[in-house]
Amino acid sequence: QVLSHNLYTVLCIPHDPVALEEHFRDDDDGPVSSQGYMPYLNKYILDKVEEGAFVKENFDELCWTLTAKKNYKPDRNGNSVVSHQDAFKLWCLFNFLSEDKYPLVMVPDEVEYLLKKICTAMNVELNSCELDDYLSQEPQGQGGLTVWQFLDMVNSGRLLRGIEQEAISMAVEEVYQEVIEDVLKQARSPRGYLWKKGQLRRNWSERWFMLKPSALSYYMSEERKEKKGSITLDKHCCVEVLPDRDGKRCMFCVKTSSRTYEMSASDTRQRQEWTLAIQTAIRLQAEGKKSLHKDLKQKRREQREQREQRKAAKEEETQRLKQLQEEKERKLQELELLKEAQRQAEILLQEEEQRRRQQHEEMQRTLEIQLREAEQARASMQAEMVLKEEEAERQRKRIMELEEMQERLQEALQQEVKARHDEESVRYAQARLLAEEEEKLKQLMKLKEEQEEYIIKTQLEKQVLKQEMENKNKCLEEAQKQLEEVRVNRQRVDQDVMAAQRKLRQASTNVKHWNVQMNRLMHPIEPGDKRTNVSGGGFAGYPPLMCRRDSSLK
Repeated sequence: QVLSHNLYTVLCIPHDPVALEEHFRDDDDGPVSSQGYMPYLNKYILDKVEEGAFVKENFDELCWTLTAKKNYKPDRNGNSVVSHQDAFKLWCLFNFLSEDKYPLVMVPDEVEYLLKKICTAMNVELNSCELDDYLSQEPQGQGGLTVWQFLDMVNSGRLLRGIEQEAISMAVEEVYQEVIEDVLKQARSPRGYLWKKGQLRRNWSERWFMLKPSALSYYMSEERKEKKGSITLDKHCCVEVLPDRDGKRCMFCVKTSSRTYEMSASDTRQRQEWTLAIQTAIRLQAEGKKSLHKDLKQKRREQREQREQRKAAKEEETQRLKQLQEEKERKLQELELLKEAQRQAEILLQEEEQRRRQQHEEMQRTLEIQLREAEQARASMQAEMVLKEEEAERQRKRIMELEEMQERLQEALQQEVKARHDEESVRYAQARLLAEEEEKLKQLMKLKEEQEEYIIKTQLEKQVLKQEMENKNKCLEEAQKQLEEVRVNRQRVDQDVMAAQRKLRQASTNVKHWNVQMNRLMHPIEPGDKRTNVSGGGFAGYPPLMCRRDSSLK
């Protein structure tokens, strides 16, 4: 009931104690848990809150009072770096800068941002190394620090060592006004007052100015107890720098739709700071934004998200590059293996090519040897054929001589027949001689036929030899065998030729003998010779020469 009453009060909501009794009527045993109180809080209190109907600072003080007693643990000896009021302001700053999710945590980037603003307000530099060491040692849940961890870090003195509590309090107040109260700019004593020109009396008065996004307020003093006026800012306002006049320097003015406010700063730097701050407020009004730091917070959050996205993308890219590198290394290994296999294949191919080349060279040498042998055999065969042809030519000449001899013999026989017709006395002897001569002629004819057969056989052998020469290139061994056969045939032919020569010599001897006998027979037979021959021991009716001839023929 006390909590609900205070919430009704600070949130400016009409009290409704009956609703509380009605809500918890069926659950009146024991204390109420947070889970049990949240439905009532949402339905009967928070849903009735109207924006701008309550003072947020009072609501923050109530929440601080409810939570700090249990969770905030300052130094019991009073040696805390920040006071209780400053801790409350830091608590408010933490709530403003924390992430929009429960439980509330402040990410390290926002912690550093807040501490840097406090240190900048004190004109000191933040020790980032100490902050990083502290954040690395402190356990962080949900990716950041809780408000109580943050306050413990500030009270530890590690980050604000050697700085007086009053300076820290002033810096916290300044940052609190800037971030929570949306004070864009305020003058700083003792040279922070601005001179303002009055509207009615047109005199110059020194005032303490404080700029917010919606208005530029001015007070009698920096305690802001007596407010003298306010300049409402909107998108139609503008700020301009004025030239020095009326004994005032560093002048500028703020023009609104209703009037123009002239002011004078102590120096050019201060005038520039105020003009830039007022232009920022006008820009926020033009953009429809009520708080600069809410916009900056959103931008920082977007930047963090973008940074996280870039980091994730970078990690993903790194992972992808790592995978690509691994894939590249794997492919390089495969390429090395392929190169090694290719080298092995090239070596094997070279060895195979060398082996084939050697085999080809050996085969070529063998073929050359065989070709030379075939050429030699061909030359020898040609020489043998020439010899055979010469031998055949000689045989033809001999045959022609035999034919001529035969013709002469025939002529001699014709003459002898004629002589026998002329000489009736020697008819019977001549007939027998002719019969013998016919028999000899038959022998000669037989010999001629044998010679012709030999010539034909020789021609056939020549054709066979030509065929053998054509087939010699295909089969050398068969040619060699045939050569052996030719040699054997040659020996046989030589033997036949020798036999024929013997026969020819014998026939020549016989022909000579017959020629002698024929010459003898050509002489006329005398009567006295007949008787003498009878008495001399010859056959009756034949001369003695015929008897000798008969004996010689026998």
